[in-house]
Amino acid sequence: MADTTLMTIPGQVDPVSVPRDITPRGDGRVDLMGLPRPRIRELLAEAGLDARQAKLRAKQLFHWIYHRGATDFDAMTDIAKAMRPWLAERFVIGRPNVVEAQHSSDGTRKWLLQTEDGHDFEMVFIPDADRGTLCISSQVGCTLNCTFCHTGTMRLVRNLTPGEIVGQVMLARDALGEWPKGKMDFADEESEAHYTADGRLLTNIVLMGMGEPLYNFDHVRDAMNLVMDGDGLALSKRRITLSTSGVVPMMDRCGKEIGVNLAVSLHAVTKPVRDEIVPLNRKYGIEELLQACADYPGASNARRITFEYVMLKDTNDSDEDARELVRLLKKFDLPAKVNLIPFNPWPGSAYECSTPERIRAFSNIVFEGGISAPVRTPRGRDIDAACGQLKTAARKKSRAERDREAEETERQQRETAQAPV
Repeated sequence: MADTTLMTIPGQVDPVSVPRDITPRGDGRVDLMGLPRPRIRELLAEAGLDARQAKLRAKQLFHWIYHRGATDFDAMTDIAKAMRPWLAERFVIGRPNVVEAQHSSDGTRKWLLQTEDGHDFEMVFIPDADRGTLCISSQVGCTLNCTFCHTGTMRLVRNLTPGEIVGQVMLARDALGEWPKGKMDFADEESEAHYTADGRLLTNIVLMGMGEPLYNFDHVRDAMNLVMDGDGLALSKRRITLSTSGVVPMMDRCGKEIGVNLAVSLHAVTKPVRDEIVPLNRKYGIEELLQACADYPGASNARRITFEYVMLKDTNDSDEDARELVRLLKKFDLPAKVNLIPFNPWPGSAYECSTPERIRAFSNIVFEGGISAPVRTPRGRDIDAACGQLKTAARKKSRAERDREAEETERQQRETAQAPV
């Protein structure tokens, strides 16, 4: 494994994102995953193709990688057979390495993934009746140390590259069987009738996994541009939500350069409490954060900002807290929705979840103040995939252990399916 120095924990200054190129591969080939068309064209030209050929092949490769999900050059039927081995010798189309895949009893799926240089991170897929949401990570570990969050107890190792970020979306589409099927070349007679897409289980993406996305802004922006590209994954920016704990200086750039929906991890309405549970508040206070939300490009009643609020017993869940939350959001005239999140317990946590009655009373006060405040249903708790629970296991399991666990899960699912109603 490569020796990767731990990134600096933020103090009086924000950590500076260090540009990170593609992780070098042992076989010397270049991974095209996460690269835009212009960069693919440059690499092809550097490898020996003339300008016209490089432009054409870059267009074809981009289509096959991001629209069709191809990982094998031999599958690219509109590229000459003689050229496919030439490409395979020089390039590869990667995916994050899957260490372990888990299925929750409620249908949630969690993947433990690994980078080429041996660092672990996680992603989660949450299916619902009318949508399927993929929760992706932007960093290995996290730098913010929010005291209620299990992920926050990890050290930050490094930023994920654009390829490692968009690769999570690609991997999820692989697992869900959502790539177009059939003939789809560039001939003039091609039409949409020549291929179909299975389902569309993956409809939404949330950058709410491991890490603070705005501390990896450039890589997150580049990855999301690939996800939103109409010739690639073609997911609307209205179906993508970026969650931040409040990195105020980057919020305006996020709105202008990415343009996705914004979610803010608020979690408290007084300085002493938010200083404790979201230490970033000591740098960017509540009022400064809410002003940045009010100024967020594109925010409107049609595109409300979501405020995440974890419910912690006797910490931030009083009637007074609820009324102060309404006052603050109205003071800044914010088009807002508040997601109330029952605290998901984890070993060693100092907090307890608010009672259902307390959560209901809090929600009612916010609703009566004219602000939507639904209570989020916890998902994936049994596999530590719920909000705030993501943290890669320190103990590495053997392949045999993982195989045995997978077999046991399949057996239990079969028994459940066969049980009389």
